[in-house]
Amino acid sequence: MSAEASGRWRQLTLLSVAVLLALVPWFSAASVAPQIAAEWEISRLETALLTVAVQLGFAAGALVIAFTGAADVIPAHRLIAGGALLAAAANAAFALLATDVVSALPLRALSGAGIAAVYPVAMKVLAGWFGRDRGLAVGVLIGAITLGSALPHALRAAGTVVGVDWRIVVLAASASGVVAATLAWRSVHEGPLSVPAARLSLRMARAALSQPSVRLANIGYLGHMWELYAMWTWVPAFLAASLALSGDVSAQGSSAVAFLVVAAGAVGCVGAGALADRLGRTTLTIAAMALSGTSAIVAGLLFGAPTVVLLAVVVIWGITVVADSAQFSTAVSELSPPGTAGSALALQTAAGFLLTGVTIVGVGLLDPGDRTSWAVAFGVLALGPLIGIGAMWRLRRLPEAVRMAGGRR
Repeated sequence: MSAEASGRWRQLTLLSVAVLLALVPWFSAASVAPQIAAEWEISRLETALLTVAVQLGFAAGALVIAFTGAADVIPAHRLIAGGALLAAAANAAFALLATDVVSALPLRALSGAGIAAVYPVAMKVLAGWFGRDRGLAVGVLIGAITLGSALPHALRAAGTVVGVDWRIVVLAASASGVVAATLAWRSVHEGPLSVPAARLSLRMARAALSQPSVRLANIGYLGHMWELYAMWTWVPAFLAASLALSGDVSAQGSSAVAFLVVAAGAVGCVGAGALADRLGRTTLTIAAMALSGTSAIVAGLLFGAPTVVLLAVVVIWGITVVADSAQFSTAVSELSPPGTAGSALALQTAAGFLLTGVTIVGVGLLDPGDRTSWAVAFGVLALGPLIGIGAMWRLRRLPEAVRMAGGRR
């Protein structure tokens, strides 16, 4: 093993910390949604659009980077640092300048575009450091993404205790992004196994998608994405309303519970990353989606239930909803014809994040407020895992499935 490769675990640690801190602005608006809605006199659906804008900005930014090959032209540490700074600056401008949804949406989209230069590029850097143990390393990095998405809820919980304005919480998230940019600039380096970044060629993407196995892996991924970001967006509002109804937890307590639920996904990411190559891609993804879809249905039915009962279910949901995330992309990379995986993955990511906007808005249109409406809303989210399970079960039965995970389906 080379001297560079011998430092791979240190590089993974630094990269994960940088990504964790850079992702904090992503859900900063969602974490303070009740305060924003009250001040701007907007509906919960309009508030959710602040997160949808980030998703759309991310998809657009990812497509630009993939089409232009920016990750091959700009050194990774500069691209990640620049993306983190852009996300942080746009997030700060949202806190300081936005006065309504119309003025806020472009700034939130710009934050998403900045984040598109962070974690997809970080995944490329990671591949340059890990040949063996890559599944575990990817799990750790996605766990960092999950913790970064959860951290704004912890900031809000702390801010509620001391009574600070929501803008301070959002600005604290931006400060996290600045720290991430500094860390990435100084500490992120390409590894000895570095390969060209994934670029998007529609011709190559079509060639990959002509394979039934690749199409099924993508359907599985889209089923996963149908649920994931809508869950992360709406579960804080669900918990706040449910815990207020049960009378067990205060407002700041519900934010702390939301942090716990989303952050629990990091455990699932690391555990799934460690097990992925041993159990097989379809086995792991089917199990995770079965648990997350079931948890979604049960959680909706438990609206207003005692905290300890509800918490047990939503923590399982938080762990399983993201545990399988990396396995769909890994499966596409293993199943695509030579030379087409980069384009297939770029298109997969863009399509997945565009779909999240549909489900986030869809839950808002259902206007959940009581047990019945929450049960319906979360039941709709469970449709994604159901479709994903069907796709991965069909993939499992194809001869090409032996190309995944060293022959483990």
